[in-house]
This record gives sequence, structure tokens and C-alpha cells, in this order.
Amino acid sequence: CLVAQYAVAQTTYPSLEGFMDGIHHWNLEHKERNYKRYTPEQYKEIADNFVAYQNEDGGWPKNIDWLAILPTDSVKAALKENYRRSTMDNRNTFPQIEYLSDVYGLTRQDKYKQAALKGLNYLLKMQKKNGGWRGWDVDAITFNDEVTTGALELFLKINRGDNSFKWLDDSMKRRIFDAFNRGVEVILKCQVVQNGVKTAWGQQHDNETFLPTKARSYELPSLTAGESCSIIELLMSIPHPSNEVVESVKAAVAWLKKVQIKGIRVEKIPLPEDKIINHEYPYDKVVVKDKKAKPIWARFYEVADNTPFMCTRAGEKVWKLSDVDAERRTGYDWYGYWPEKIFEKYD
Repeated sequence: CLVAQYAVAQTTYPSLEGFMDGIHHWNLEHKERNYKRYTPEQYKEIADNFVAYQNEDGGWPKNIDWLAILPTDSVKAALKENYRRSTMDNRNTFPQIEYLSDVYGLTRQDKYKQAALKGLNYLLKMQKKNGGWRGWDVDAITFNDEVTTGALELFLKINRGDNSFKWLDDSMKRRIFDAFNRGVEVILKCQVVQNGVKTAWGQQHDNETFLPTKARSYELPSLTAGESCSIIELLMSIPHPSNEVVESVKAAVAWLKKVQIKGIRVEKIPLPEDKIINHEYPYDKVVVKDKKAKPIWARFYEVADNTPFMCTRAGEKVWKLSDVDAERRTGYDWYGYWPEKIFEKYD
């Protein structure tokens, strides 16, 4: 009896963490959410949602509440045509594949395996010849929203023999192995060099020159702390890395330490109801001087000299958070502590 109770207590369900970004973007557009939602233990029902929403090409539309108990056809029909297409934007598609494969392992129901396989074929088909994947906003090698690194992290799990993907045949495993290696190659090509010294990466890089490039109006060519951390974490996860990978990580970590900002922190200031722009961000953000504040990092740094900068929605470069439009000031992470977990793992 005690063994049975322990087994129940230890029951785990497939992780939903990978879907939080997409659900957050759904919430931004749906202030009133009075529908019922599945709970984590209802993993079969959630997986059925993924099967129902999957596009013919094998990918998924973005920004859906995947736990919502709603008619999938009605939700799809309400989307603008452009938003029905498959994408990896907002950390989409690669978590669905992993979730479906986990559920297949728990249920052995073939529909989940077939959906996961269809998703893997989509990722392989969408990989560029240069080894990267494009995002939603620009046809470039995209690290924003972990587009390229998310696909590669999934492939690395498969390469390392993840139990949920034991069912893949040798042919598919070989394709995934080769795709992963090409992805690492393009990451190394994209690492920006300043005066002969390797530094970090941008949100997206040109397909030909491999230099940082522009996406949305307020996402100018830059070096980025957040996306670079996702890349570093991926590279540090590679078993038996090459010397080139090791040196890439060392250089990137050194850059993160070089560009840390001391003496400030960002505070969220609650707003009165009539001043709130979006219900998901009921506050403003202000930079506060604080000598005791722990180091913080800017989202964007100048490619040439590492000067931190921000941008307005119209694409004007600014150097103070107060000069960013209120909507972008609250709805975008201009500062963060992304490197902290990298330093811990690096040590």
C-alpha cells in the first residue's frame, strides 16, 4: 500500500513550461477568458488539442491557449489568415513535438507518435541550407524566441537517446544528427568578432554574411544578452564538444561579464486602471539608481562597441528606458538577468 501511494505521489506529467510564451501572447489578445481549461494531468486531452491544431505541413500556429477547452475549428477560423500558418515564433512547434512524444510514451497511442513525427519532418524541412531557421518577422537565421536553439535543443535530446524518442528509426535519427551538426556550425559562424575577439550573437543574422540584421522596427542589428545565453546553454550541453565550441563558449561568457551593468535596477510601478495599456502589464517600468543592485544586462548592445541601447516602436534608437514608448517599455524586456544561470552552469 505504501509503495502504491509513493508511486502515485511520484507521478509526473509532460511539462507545459514550453508553452507559457505562446499562452501569454494569447492572453494579451484575450482579456476575458471565461472558458474552462485542461489541467496538467489531462495530458491526453491536451495532446488531442495539439493533434487538432496541427497544420498539414506538420507545424502549428502560434499564440494559442493549448489548454483551452474550446472548439479548435472555431479558434482557427477566428485567426487572421497569416496567423494560421505554421511557425516556430514565440517558442512554438518544438515543444509540441516533445509533448506529443512524451504522451505517446505514456499511452502508446499511434496518433501521438504520428503527429510528433510529422512535426519533426516539418522542422527538418524548414531548416535552411546554412543550418539555421527563420523566425516570423524576417527571413534570417533567428535566435529570438529560441527559434534556432529550440529546434537544436530538441535534436540534441534525441541525439543523446531521450527515452521519449526511442521509437524513431535509424534513418530519422541520422537526419536529426546531421541537422544538429549543421545548426552548430551556423551558430559558430554567426558569433560576432570585435577587433579579432569573439563576443556574442544577435537576435537574428543575415543568411549570407552571418552578421546581425534587423527584424521588427524596434529590433535593430545588435548583440543580445538574452539570446546569447540560450546559445551558450545549448553549446555547453554538447557532450564531448570540439575545441571550437569550447572557445566559443569561453569568449561569449567573457563578453557577458564585460558588458554587465552595475548600479541600476528596474522597478515596476503599478498604474491606475485608466492608464493601463494592456491588462497583462498593469504597470510602468522605470530605471532606478541603486549602488547595491546586482549586475543587470541590457537586451541590445551596439555591434561595434557594446554600448547598450533601446528602441521606440517607430525604430528610433534611444539610450534611456524613459524614452521608449510606454507600450514597448512595458511589453518588452529591455533589461534582464539572463546570464546569472549561465555563470552558475559555466562554473
